[in-house]
Amino acid sequence: MFRILVLIGFTYLFMHLHASGNISKYINMKYSYISESAIYIFIFFTLICIYFYVKKDNEHDHNHCGPDCGHNHDNEDNTWWKRGFTFFVLILPVATGLFLPTATLDSNIVAKKGLFFSAYKEGDAYSQRQFLQPDTTSYYGKDDYSELMDKGVKKLQKQETITLGENNLLNDLETIYNYPGQFIDKQVTITGFSYREKELSENQIFLLRFGIIHCIADSGVYGMLLDLPKDLKTKNDEWLQVSGKLETIYYQPFKKTIPVLKVTSWKKIAQPEDPYAYRSY
Repeated sequence: MFRILVLIGFTYLFMHLHASGNISKYINMKYSYISESAIYIFIFFTLICIYFYVKKDNEHDHNHCGPDCGHNHDNEDNTWWKRGFTFFVLILPVATGLFLPTATLDSNIVAKKGLFFSAYKEGDAYSQRQFLQPDTTSYYGKDDYSELMDKGVKKLQKQETITLGENNLLNDLETIYNYPGQFIDKQVTITGFSYREKELSENQIFLLRFGIIHCIADSGVYGMLLDLPKDLKTKNDEWLQVSGKLETIYYQPFKKTIPVLKVTSWKKIAQPEDPYAYRSY
């Protein structure tokens, strides 16, 4: 019976995540068909388990011959706690998924992890969470990645204004970081939440957005350094939509030349219904 309850629990959890839209806070929606398929698989196995449970129960009632019919219940007495523990382990993710609120990643994560270019640090790139600059070199061969970036440069150079939204932020931002000199004086519009590092001057902030490549496990926070006009005052986690001209700056903490947006127009906005950006392929 506990198998049926667990399967019903997982079926309802996945259905609830899709119905509420919270599934987008866990995975890249490009792969939503996988979790949708899981719903039908869980339903299928639930029906199978119900069928065999009912069949077994009927056979037991038909063949039952009383307490002295020769059944040995010693093993059942010894394994009830094992079944209980297994049930608890399986039902725990269902309970947490349904009853604990879905948290939205914000500047607190950035402050705790620190802001850095993992691609320029020594160590295992696969085990490091990415910040600021998207880096998908590990997903492509050298020639394929070079071809991808060349296509990105040609596409952006044709645009009078580059708008970095949730659907193209990770792709186009990676191109801009790899070739910042190609886009100097380009008009760029970007949306994100503000975050201030202590090394920044008074008129500078980072405008960031959490991005998901495949799922929340490989998420990072990506964005751009802003030069603000004097009349714009912000605090962490304020959402802004800004436009301006793209320039470059040598940023000492990163020991690297990075793009910086000299803001000419801006407005404060409410946090989008879906605050994350997703990698497209």
